[in-house]
Amino acid sequence: MTHTHDSQDPHDSHDPHEGVQPGPGAGPVRHLPGHIAAALAGAGGATDSAGQPWAGRSLSGDDAKIHNFEDDDGTADAGYLAALDNLAAGTGDEAAVVAALATARVFVPIVAQLAEEGEAVTHPHGDQLHGDKLRSDKQADMALVTLKAPDGRTAMPVFTSAASLKAWHSEARPVAVYAARAALSAVAEGAELLVLDPGSELTFVVRRPAVWALAQQQTWTPSYADPDLVGALGEGAVSFPAVRRVEIHPGGGVASATADGRRLPGGGAGPELRVVLYLEDGLDAAGVQSIVAGLNNAWARNEIFAERVDSIEVKLQRAAP
Repeated sequence: MTHTHDSQDPHDSHDPHEGVQPGPGAGPVRHLPGHIAAALAGAGGATDSAGQPWAGRSLSGDDAKIHNFEDDDGTADAGYLAALDNLAAGTGDEAAVVAALATARVFVPIVAQLAEEGEAVTHPHGDQLHGDKLRSDKQADMALVTLKAPDGRTAMPVFTSAASLKAWHSEARPVAVYAARAALSAVAEGAELLVLDPGSELTFVVRRPAVWALAQQQTWTPSYADPDLVGALGEGAVSFPAVRRVEIHPGGGVASATADGRRLPGGGAGPELRVVLYLEDGLDAAGVQSIVAGLNNAWARNEIFAERVDSIEVKLQRAAP
């Protein structure tokens, strides 16, 4: 889980009941829940859909060819494209896009080994999610490509068509897998984000809770639309009587943008959850900061919050008299 950081000094003269306030730093290191680790171990996240390990694969001879499903023409999945169109039109949401991915074939890029173990080569691209490091195993002939997200987390690029992958990295080989398999591979690589079609007209980011849901072939509900999460957040606030009410909304990082500047209500890298705390009047800045810090600690210990929230921003408001 990540937290957004506000550059304002918490001790300056701004109204402590208004504005977006961050939690007091990054959350604890996120360990895989047991059921997700079991899914990874049982399903072989380090292999493609045919069970062939990523590591040790040669990029010569037959392995140099595009690894397609039978009768696969390499184009994007129609259901995924339809879900994106609905998102852009305002008739669909990002949960429907992730649901469409659950049955979609995608392409994972692999590249020839470029360095000894522990070294990396940066491949520059035009936007902030495309400065990727090509990591390789010293004993392997290939490597999965990973990206470094703006918040420092590891992300794995996947592509909905062979053409979009080739346009992004001409030397990469596309390996066809179901998106659930790509999600398992991302978890195995320590990646918390899947980045769909980087460098294309629309780049859609699948955040950590949705990656875990895909990996387990479960339905994903965005945190800002999760009724169970409302209850969990409310329970955490019970010990703070100055908190009169808790609301959740989509965060400022939910939206994504197309190359021509059109904004879509989904597919952004986060923060994806905005928590609005309605506080009683009369609190000073120190009191507000103490409440926010205490709530962050309480929420971080809650299993529902830990699994279903990727990134959070907290907005403070005065409660009605």
